Amino acid sequence: MKRISVILFIIAATFPVDTASAQSETDRLRDALRTSAAQLRALEDQDAALRAKAAQLETERDRLRSDLKVAKARIKEVEKDYRTAVKEFNERLTQRDETLEKWKSAYAEAAQVARTKDAERAKFESDAKNFEEQAKALKGKNAELVKVGSQALSRLESITCEEVEVIRERLIGIRRVEHQNLIEDYRTKILDNKEHP
Repeated sequence: MKRISVILFIIAATFPVDTASAQSETDRLRDALRTSAAQLRALEDQDAALRAKAAQLETERDRLRSDLKVAKARIKEVEKDYRTAVKEFNERLTQRDETLEKWKSAYAEAAQVARTKDAERAKFESDAKNFEEQAKALKGKNAELVKVGSQALSRLESITCEEVEVIRERLIGIRRVEHQNLIEDYRTKILDNKEHP
């Protein structure tokens, strides 16, 4: 403000004018000075407001920079946590796959053992059935052999001394042939009931 007054004074002193026109010139200069002073005050107010706004913006900028640093640090932390989580997930996935493969292998083994055991069981059941059938057949043959043996023993017990002499007699030999035929019949019956390997 002082600067403008000094400039106006210097301008007024440098140009000589007459008093009447100087008066009107002075009024005009005063009006211009007042207008300039008002404009200067308005500009100074705008400057102060802009400086305040600039200071506020700088404060906001500093706060945003600080927030940005915090956000970047948080992003790095989140990225690190994410990478760690992905790594752990992949490790667990790998472990799950390995465990699954072990279970598959164990299941395949168990299934093979079960098939083998089922085949063995079926074979044993078939063998048991065959053995039962053979046992029934052998029981029948044994019963027949016991019957033949009992008949042979009965016949032997019923032979008298005279019959023994007649069987040994060589001249006629009829009884001897009958006796040999009887023995041959018993032998045939026994051989018919013998178990064949």
